[in-house]
Amino acid sequence: MPPVSHNRRRLLNQLALGAAALPLLRLSPARAYDLQHLSPDDPAAKALHYVADATTIDPKSEPDFTAGSHCGNCALYHFSQARGDWASCDAFTTKFVNSKGWCLSYNTG
Repeated sequence: MPPVSHNRRRLLNQLALGAAALPLLRLSPARAYDLQHLSPDDPAAKALHYVADATTIDPKSEPDFTAGSHCGNCALYHFSQARGDWASCDAFTTKFVNSKGWCLSYNTG
């Protein structure tokens, strides 16, 4: 068998490493483009008092709410995955939340 050239060996090694790394690209169980919009009627949303529009919150009935807070300025909201006004959120990992929304998990970081 003729000797394998250095370039060919390097190429084969890179291909093997690339193939081994492919599963790592799917660390998240749900890809952002597969996510549906979170409904305020969802049990998880109800548990965290999620609303799709923070301007509708009565501060007297929701003492943890601060005027001006909304998902769009929350540390848990993922702008990089936004589709219009909706993006994934660390509090609701299987659904998109509205950037104008709010929940008890609101965090300024």
